Amino acid sequence: MPHRRILLHLVSGATGQTLDSMLRACVAQFPEHEFEFQHWNLIRTRNQLRRALTGIASAPGPVLSSLTEPDLQQHLEEGCARLGVRLLDVMTQALTLLQDVTGSHASGRPGGQYVMDDNYYRRIDAMHFVVEHDDGQQARELKEADVVLVGVSRSSKTPTCFYLANRGIKAANVPLVMERPLPDELFSLDIPVIGLTIDPDSLVEIRRTRVSSMVPTKSRMDMALNESRYVDPEEVRAELLWARRLCARHGWPVVDVTRRSVEETSAAILDILEHPAPAGLPG
Repeated sequence: MPHRRILLHLVSGATGQTLDSMLRACVAQFPEHEFEFQHWNLIRTRNQLRRALTGIASAPGPVLSSLTEPDLQQHLEEGCARLGVRLLDVMTQALTLLQDVTGSHASGRPGGQYVMDDNYYRRIDAMHFVVEHDDGQQARELKEADVVLVGVSRSSKTPTCFYLANRGIKAANVPLVMERPLPDELFSLDIPVIGLTIDPDSLVEIRRTRVSSMVPTKSRMDMALNESRYVDPEEVRAELLWARRLCARHGWPVVDVTRRSVEETSAAILDILEHPAPAGLPG
């Protein structure tokens, strides 16, 4: 099948994040094609919808909608029919199912998942917590975390912590360095400690890229002095083996981040948090 470039219009009454994420997961199943997204977000009035329809008319393509306001969705359907473009309402079937299950009608409130409620403030607090407890900072407060991630340098600890924070999880991380003692607090926690590991060759490549992008400064002298060890394949393998053995010794489950996105790594961690292994069994 020849390569095609396809324009998709995404119409949302809120930020469009949910619709965007769903579509990106779908288009990934069609690698032979190139997709371009045109976002029409915060569509909450007819005037805003007319602006979106004008844009769709100027560059026609399939339209996917997550509008929750019935009147706006109807006008979008009529507009797409006039333009002769296909429209998929991705919300209706899910809302219908939930209405049938609950016996209640959907509120039709756009962006309902973004209200500033307890969950919202929990995510904000979790973000602050990650910043304050990144890279082993404030070890005395590790007990206040929901989870502590450990791993060698460049094993995606920090970005994973930030992604978890966006889910309301207070995540701290502690670097594993062979010559550096770990904080005593790490070994007396009643919360999960999870190790992150990675394929040695992948880690060497990541570290080499990192080192080449760094500007030598006095504050980075330690890394500069140990650069050869930091990226040496044999040293990296020994470092990772030591880290794996450390996690096994303390019964900490390990997630391999090789070829995993931060989202996939976080999903694996959330699965561990929600379904911990029975006592005495490896995670």
